[in-house]
Amino acid sequence: MEKLEQIYEGKAKKVYRTDDPELCIVEYKDDATAENGKKRGTIVGKGVVNNQMTNRLMARMEKAGIPTHFVRELSERETLVKKVSIVPLEVIIRNISAGHFASRYGVEEGIVFDSPTIEFSYKNDELDDPLLNAYHARALKLATAGEIETIKKYAFAVNEELKAFWKECGVILVDFKLEFGRLPDGTIVLADEISPDTCRLWDEKTHEKLDKDRFRRDMGGVEDAYAEVMKRLLAHDNG
Repeated sequence: MEKLEQIYEGKAKKVYRTDDPELCIVEYKDDATAENGKKRGTIVGKGVVNNQMTNRLMARMEKAGIPTHFVRELSERETLVKKVSIVPLEVIIRNISAGHFASRYGVEEGIVFDSPTIEFSYKNDELDDPLLNAYHARALKLATAGEIETIKKYAFAVNEELKAFWKECGVILVDFKLEFGRLPDGTIVLADEISPDTCRLWDEKTHEKLDKDRFRRDMGGVEDAYAEVMKRLLAHDNG
Protein backbone atom coordinates (compact mmCIF):
# COMPACT_ATOMS: atom_id res chain seq x y z
CA MET A 1 0.00 0.00 0.00
CA GLU A 2 1.69 3.19 -1.19
CA LYS A 3 1.41 6.31 1.01
CA LEU A 4 0.83 9.38 -1.15
CA GLU A 5 0.22 13.04 -0.32
CA GLN A 6 -1.23 14.32 2.95
CA ILE A 7 -4.90 15.26 2.58
CA TYR A 8 -5.71 16.33 6.14
CA GLU A 9 -4.04 17.30 9.40
CA GLY A 10 -6.02 17.55 12.62
CA LYS A 11 -5.04 18.17 16.23
CA ALA A 12 -3.93 14.58 16.82
CA LYS A 13 -3.59 12.90 13.43
CA LYS A 14 -2.52 13.27 9.80
CA VAL A 15 -4.34 11.52 6.95
CA TYR A 16 -2.72 10.47 3.69
CA ARG A 17 -4.11 9.34 0.36
CA THR A 18 -3.04 5.91 -0.92
CA ASP A 19 -2.98 4.28 -4.34
CA ASP A 20 -6.42 2.83 -3.48
CA PRO A 21 -9.08 5.58 -3.65
CA GLU A 22 -11.16 3.82 -0.99
CA LEU A 23 -8.35 3.58 1.61
CA CYS A 24 -6.33 6.12 3.60
CA ILE A 25 -3.41 5.98 6.00
CA VAL A 26 -3.81 7.66 9.39
CA GLU A 27 -0.67 8.74 11.26
CA TYR A 28 -0.99 9.52 14.98
CA LYS A 29 0.95 12.48 16.42
CA ASP A 30 2.26 13.25 19.91
CA ASP A 31 0.68 16.72 19.80
CA ALA A 32 -1.82 17.36 22.58
CA THR A 33 -4.52 20.00 22.65
CA ALA A 34 -7.32 20.98 24.99
CA GLU A 35 -10.04 23.63 25.07
CA ASN A 36 -10.52 23.26 21.31
CA GLY A 37 -6.85 23.90 20.58
CA LYS A 38 -6.39 26.88 22.89
CA LYS A 39 -4.05 24.81 25.08
CA ARG A 40 -1.26 22.99 23.28
CA GLY A 41 1.56 20.68 24.26
CA THR A 42 3.22 17.36 23.58
CA ILE A 43 2.68 14.01 25.27
CA VAL A 44 5.68 11.86 24.37
CA GLY A 45 4.61 8.49 22.97
CA LYS A 46 0.92 9.42 22.85
CA GLY A 47 0.63 8.72 19.14
CA VAL A 48 1.94 5.17 19.58
CA VAL A 49 -0.46 4.45 22.46
CA ASN A 50 -3.48 5.97 20.74
CA ASN A 51 -2.83 4.17 17.45
CA GLN A 52 -2.34 0.73 18.95
CA MET A 53 -5.13 1.09 21.51
CA THR A 54 -7.59 2.34 18.91
CA ASN A 55 -6.82 -0.54 16.59
CA ARG A 56 -7.31 -3.19 19.25
CA LEU A 57 -10.55 -1.65 20.43
CA MET A 58 -11.86 -1.12 16.89
CA ALA A 59 -11.19 -4.81 16.20
CA ARG A 60 -13.26 -5.67 19.31
CA MET A 61 -16.10 -3.49 18.01
CA GLU A 62 -16.04 -5.31 14.67
CA LYS A 63 -16.33 -8.66 16.50
CA ALA A 64 -19.32 -7.24 18.40
CA GLY A 65 -21.07 -6.37 15.12
CA ILE A 66 -20.31 -2.63 15.15
CA PRO A 67 -18.87 -1.63 11.75
CA THR A 68 -15.73 0.55 11.78
CA HIS A 69 -13.31 2.18 9.35
CA PHE A 70 -10.40 0.03 10.63
CA VAL A 71 -8.55 -2.15 8.08
CA ARG A 72 -5.16 -3.00 9.57
CA GLU A 73 -2.25 -1.61 11.57
CA LEU A 74 0.76 -0.69 9.44
CA SER A 75 3.24 0.45 12.11
CA GLU A 76 3.27 1.67 15.69
CA ARG A 77 1.96 5.06 14.51
CA GLU A 78 0.19 4.30 11.22
CA THR A 79 -3.02 2.49 10.34
CA LEU A 80 -4.84 1.72 7.12
CA VAL A 81 -8.50 2.76 7.24
CA LYS A 82 -11.47 2.95 4.90
CA LYS A 83 -11.95 6.43 3.47
CA VAL A 84 -15.05 8.03 5.01
CA SER A 85 -16.70 11.41 5.09
CA ILE A 86 -16.97 12.32 8.76
CA VAL A 87 -20.43 13.12 10.09
CA PRO A 88 -19.87 16.52 11.78
CA LEU A 89 -21.31 15.35 15.10
CA GLU A 90 -19.31 14.56 18.21
CA VAL A 91 -21.17 11.88 20.12
CA ILE A 92 -20.56 11.80 23.88
CA ILE A 93 -21.66 8.92 26.09
CA ARG A 94 -21.48 9.48 29.84
CA ASN A 95 -21.73 6.85 32.57
CA ILE A 96 -20.56 9.05 35.45
CA SER A 97 -20.63 12.83 35.99
CA ALA A 98 -17.35 14.54 35.10
CA GLY A 99 -15.85 17.31 33.02
CA HIS A 100 -18.26 19.59 31.19
CA PHE A 101 -21.31 17.70 32.45
CA ALA A 102 -20.38 18.40 36.07
CA SER A 103 -19.52 22.07 35.44
CA ARG A 104 -22.45 22.73 33.12
CA TYR A 105 -25.08 21.37 35.51
CA GLY A 106 -23.40 22.30 38.79
CA VAL A 107 -22.93 18.77 40.12
CA GLU A 108 -19.90 17.08 41.61
CA GLU A 109 -17.78 14.64 39.66
CA GLY A 110 -18.27 10.94 40.29
CA ILE A 111 -22.07 10.57 40.34
CA VAL A 112 -22.89 7.20 38.75
CA PHE A 113 -25.90 7.53 36.46
CA ASP A 114 -28.79 5.03 36.57
CA SER A 115 -28.36 4.70 32.81
CA PRO A 116 -25.86 6.21 30.38
CA THR A 117 -26.57 9.60 28.80
CA ILE A 118 -25.89 10.63 25.22
CA GLU A 119 -25.28 14.11 23.87
CA PHE A 120 -24.27 15.56 20.52
CA SER A 121 -22.11 18.54 19.76
CA TYR A 122 -21.58 20.23 16.40
CA LYS A 123 -18.02 19.42 15.29
CA ASN A 124 -16.90 22.99 14.68
CA ASP A 125 -13.91 24.45 16.53
CA GLU A 126 -14.72 28.03 15.52
CA LEU A 127 -18.04 27.74 17.37
CA ASP A 128 -16.49 25.78 20.28
CA ASP A 129 -18.38 22.57 19.39
CA PRO A 130 -21.81 23.72 20.65
CA LEU A 131 -24.26 21.20 22.07
CA LEU A 132 -27.18 20.35 19.83
CA ASN A 133 -30.03 17.85 19.69
CA ALA A 134 -31.24 15.57 16.92
CA TYR A 135 -33.67 18.22 15.64
CA HIS A 136 -30.83 20.74 15.30
CA ALA A 137 -28.67 18.15 13.53
CA ARG A 138 -31.43 17.50 11.02
CA ALA A 139 -32.16 21.23 10.55
CA LEU A 140 -28.47 21.86 9.82
CA LYS A 141 -28.46 18.80 7.53
CA LEU A 142 -25.58 17.25 9.47
CA ALA A 143 -27.30 13.85 9.46
CA THR A 144 -30.64 12.30 8.57
CA ALA A 145 -33.09 10.96 11.15
CA GLY A 146 -32.13 7.41 10.15
CA GLU A 147 -28.42 8.12 10.47
CA ILE A 148 -28.91 9.65 13.91
CA GLU A 149 -30.79 6.56 15.11
CA THR A 150 -28.04 4.31 13.75
CA ILE A 151 -25.36 6.42 15.43
CA LYS A 152 -27.21 6.30 18.77
CA LYS A 153 -27.63 2.52 18.54
CA TYR A 154 -23.93 1.99 17.76
CA ALA A 155 -22.79 4.48 20.43
CA PHE A 156 -24.67 2.71 23.22
CA ALA A 157 -23.41 -0.66 21.94
CA VAL A 158 -19.81 0.66 21.98
CA ASN A 159 -20.38 1.80 25.57
CA GLU A 160 -21.42 -1.69 26.70
CA GLU A 161 -18.41 -3.27 24.99
CA LEU A 162 -15.94 -0.72 26.35
CA LYS A 163 -17.33 -0.73 29.89
CA ALA A 164 -17.00 -4.51 30.09
CA PHE A 165 -13.52 -4.50 28.59
CA TRP A 166 -12.11 -1.76 30.82
CA LYS A 167 -13.67 -3.31 33.91
CA GLU A 168 -11.63 -6.44 33.20
CA CYS A 169 -8.55 -4.16 33.12
CA GLY A 170 -9.40 -2.59 36.50
CA VAL A 171 -10.48 0.66 34.85
CA ILE A 172 -13.75 2.60 35.07
CA LEU A 173 -15.08 4.05 31.81
CA VAL A 174 -16.44 7.44 32.91
CA ASP A 175 -17.33 8.94 29.53
CA PHE A 176 -16.04 9.10 25.97
CA LYS A 177 -16.41 10.80 22.61
CA LEU A 178 -17.04 9.03 19.32
CA GLU A 179 -17.11 10.12 15.71
CA PHE A 180 -18.81 8.35 12.83
CA GLY A 181 -18.28 8.45 9.09
CA ARG A 182 -20.11 7.57 5.89
CA LEU A 183 -18.65 5.11 3.41
CA PRO A 184 -19.15 5.97 -0.29
CA ASP A 185 -22.38 3.91 -0.31
CA GLY A 186 -23.72 5.87 2.69
CA THR A 187 -23.13 3.16 5.30
CA ILE A 188 -22.47 4.62 8.77
CA VAL A 189 -19.34 3.28 10.47
CA LEU A 190 -17.41 4.09 13.64
CA ALA A 191 -14.37 6.23 12.77
CA ASP A 192 -11.71 8.42 14.40
CA GLU A 193 -10.20 6.84 17.55
CA ILE A 194 -10.86 5.28 20.96
CA SER A 195 -8.02 6.30 23.27
CA PRO A 196 -7.09 8.19 26.47
CA ASP A 197 -7.51 11.32 24.31
CA THR A 198 -11.21 10.59 23.79
CA CYS A 199 -12.14 8.60 26.92
CA ARG A 200 -12.15 9.42 30.63
CA LEU A 201 -10.61 6.42 32.35
CA TRP A 202 -10.26 6.12 36.13
CA ASP A 203 -8.44 3.45 38.10
CA GLU A 204 -11.10 1.21 39.62
CA LYS A 205 -9.63 1.29 43.15
CA THR A 206 -8.03 4.73 43.50
CA HIS A 207 -10.06 6.72 40.91
CA GLU A 208 -6.73 8.08 39.67
CA LYS A 209 -7.19 9.67 36.25
CA LEU A 210 -5.55 7.71 33.43
CA ASP A 211 -6.43 9.97 30.49
CA LYS A 212 -6.01 13.40 28.89
CA ASP A 213 -7.58 15.13 31.91
CA ARG A 214 -4.07 15.00 33.39
CA PHE A 215 -2.96 17.28 30.53
CA ARG A 216 -6.11 19.46 30.57
CA ARG A 217 -5.80 20.10 34.30
CA ASP A 218 -1.98 20.31 34.56
CA MET A 219 -1.90 17.33 36.91
CA GLY A 220 1.42 15.95 35.66
CA GLY A 221 2.19 12.29 35.03
CA VAL A 222 0.47 12.36 31.63
CA GLU A 223 2.89 10.03 29.82
CA ASP A 224 2.83 7.60 32.76
CA ALA A 225 -0.98 7.52 32.69
CA TYR A 226 -1.10 6.72 28.97
CA ALA A 227 1.58 4.06 29.42
CA GLU A 228 -0.33 2.50 32.33
CA VAL A 229 -3.55 2.24 30.33
CA MET A 230 -1.66 0.68 27.42
CA LYS A 231 0.07 -1.78 29.75
CA ARG A 232 -3.27 -2.94 31.16
CA LEU A 233 -4.79 -3.25 27.71
CA LEU A 234 -1.88 -5.34 26.42
CA ALA A 235 -1.84 -7.50 29.55
CA HIS A 236 -5.54 -8.21 29.05
CA ASP A 237 -5.14 -8.85 25.31
CA ASN A 238 -2.23 -11.20 25.87
CA GLY A 239 -3.80 -12.83 28.88
